[in-house]
Amino acid sequence: MKGNIWRAVIEVGFIVFLFYSNLLMGEFERSGQGLKRGLAWAIEDVFTMANFEIAMIAGIIGYILFEFLRKKF
Repeated sequence: MKGNIWRAVIEVGFIVFLFYSNLLMGEFERSGQGLKRGLAWAIEDVFTMANFEIAMIAGIIGYILFEFLRKKF
């Protein structure tokens, strides 16, 4: 049981990491504001409570979906 919890934490954490890295790259590629205002501004703009909530919900949904697919196939 303890191993399953660590597995879930690691997988959700990885999904959250991918979410934030995608947002941070978007600050430099799509909007271009990161290039003008700098890395510190981009990090401050990306790490908000709303983005954290979205990342956690997406991470949990992703974990549940992958666990379902692992058990099915």
